[in-house]
Amino acid sequence: MLFGAEMRRLREAAELSQTAVAARLGCTQTQVCRLEKATRTPSRSDAERLDRLFEAAGGVSFIRLYQHIIAQPGGPVWFRDWVEEIESIARILRSWDPLLVPGLLQTESYARHIFSQEPQITSEEVEERVQTRMRRQGILDRDTPFTLLVLIDTGVLRRKVGGAEVMHEQLGHLLEIARRPTVSIQIVGPECLIGLMGAFMIAELPDGQPDAIHVDSSAEGHVTTDRDSVTAIWKRYEAIRLWAYPEHMSLKMIEDVRREWI
Repeated sequence: MLFGAEMRRLREAAELSQTAVAARLGCTQTQVCRLEKATRTPSRSDAERLDRLFEAAGGVSFIRLYQHIIAQPGGPVWFRDWVEEIESIARILRSWDPLLVPGLLQTESYARHIFSQEPQITSEEVEERVQTRMRRQGILDRDTPFTLLVLIDTGVLRRKVGGAEVMHEQLGHLLEIARRPTVSIQIVGPECLIGLMGAFMIAELPDGQPDAIHVDSSAEGHVTTDRDSVTAIWKRYEAIRLWAYPEHMSLKMIEDVRREWI
């Protein structure tokens, strides 16, 4: 809200229309309107371009405001680094999860039930984590979307999280997201054992930067660009992908299981 309010204040002080600002940001007038009303999460590039446009007028730093947004309570420090520095600039993001729907594709109710199972967690902490996850998903709506390639174990479709209504909504959300031309969701057969080692993500970055990986563990995730580690995860990803059903079959499987959750 502060980001949007400051953006509007400086725009009006400079006597610029939303259309004029949109031209400088490389987006639409509607997207500028949503930024100002705080119904759209700003991207890092939004913040950088606004800083160049307004040249720190009134001491406002949009990049600093952006950093406050993505560093809100509810997420571990190591994961904020992944979200801000890697995921936000990725060209292609590959994801594998043998247990749950990946966080980027979770509905609010699905995420809430998962977080509520944490030992000794308070209701306030649950809501903080849920909102952090929902804000993170704003990256799927950025002006230049990245390619998201998702592999999910078939058992995830029938793993009861929060009840039939939650699961029905969650699988419907997967089908809706999968309609996007930049998103691919494939279901992996139950015979694939190599994937049971745990969830991970691979980020292909622009401008020749090395690939980065995020590997889950029960304690905390591990983020690295170490070549040997990245190569090992790439090999595991390709081995898992061999067990994946074609996309059209995968979506039919999701739809069929969704009906079971009515």
